[in-house]
Amino acid sequence: MSDFFEVFGLERRLAIDVAALQRRFYELSRQWHPDFHGSASADEQARALEESARVNAAYRALRDPLARVEYLIRLEEGRATKEGAAVKPKAPPALLAEMFEIQEALEEAKAGPLDDAARATLTEQRAGLEARMAEAEARIVGPLSQAWDAAAPAARPAALNALKDALATRAYLRTVVDDLTNALEAHEEARQ
Repeated sequence: MSDFFEVFGLERRLAIDVAALQRRFYELSRQWHPDFHGSASADEQARALEESARVNAAYRALRDPLARVEYLIRLEEGRATKEGAAVKPKAPPALLAEMFEIQEALEEAKAGPLDDAARATLTEQRAGLEARMAEAEARIVGPLSQAWDAAAPAARPAALNALKDALATRAYLRTVVDDLTNALEAHEEARQ
């Protein structure tokens, strides 16, 4: 598996200088852009195309802090893609229990029309979940990423698991937020 950190000459860390990453991306893009290799041999053109694609993929994976965390997890687990995960992340049981009431309200919303009070409740619950999702993201790119970067090799599995758990929580919250949004939008369209 190609290591995108190595593409940019970076250590495998989550805290990176994004401005320096962007500058290096532009340098590598100019170096490998296929348009600059038009008069080269077919093999050299193929290599330029391959390297250009690799630079673009690496930049997409590393420029966003959350995408960087997801990529690091795949890299540490030896997986090339998200789909390659042997075990899909699961939301923590405490979160599932907490979401039970919201899931019941969603089922009621799907079954029939929403009155103003139910709509207001779902809207309020969605806003609360969006705030929690933002908190989870801040925790991932803040203290949990810092813990990974500071971890000794023996402590890295625990730091990686903490990142995975936080990403699973974020993913579950995002799913519930999306479900609430879809239910609210469907009922809004039905009212019109």
